[in-house]
Amino acid sequence: MATTESIRAAMTTAWKAGDNTRRDALRLMIASMENLRIELGRALEEADVTRVLQKEAKQRRDSITEYAKAKRQDLVDKEQAELDVIVQFLPQQMSEDELRAIVRSVIEEAGATSVNDLGKVMRPLMARLAGRADGAAANAIAREILQG
Repeated sequence: MATTESIRAAMTTAWKAGDNTRRDALRLMIASMENLRIELGRALEEADVTRVLQKEAKQRRDSITEYAKAKRQDLVDKEQAELDVIVQFLPQQMSEDELRAIVRSVIEEAGATSVNDLGKVMRPLMARLAGRADGAAANAIAREILQG
C-alpha cells in the first residue's frame, strides 16, 4: 500500500477510534500532500510524499526546540505527539555507520578534498539518501570527513 493510502487509512481508523490527536496530525499531513499535488499539477510520487513528511517532521522538531526555549511544555507535548505520528510514515532511517559509509563513497565519487567542495558532495548525497537520513546529520558527517 502506498504511503498516501496508508495515511488516509490511518486517519479513518483514528477518527473511528476517537483518537483526535492522531487524527489531526494525519489530517495535516494529508493537507500538505494535497497542497503539493496542486502545486505540482500531477499525482504525487512516493518521493514527493517522503519530502512532504520530512518537511512536516522538520517543522515539528523546530517548533519543539522553540517551545522548549519558551518553557511551553504543553505545546512541546502537542508537537511531539504530531511528530511521533509523522515519523511512523517516514522510511526507515539508516544508522550512523551506514550514513558515514555513503558519505565517504559520495566524497570519493565527487573528488572532494576540502570543506570548500561540500557543495559538490551534498547534492548527490541527498539524492542517494532519499529521505532515509537527516540532511543536517549528513552535512555534519561530510564536514567532519572533509576537515580530516
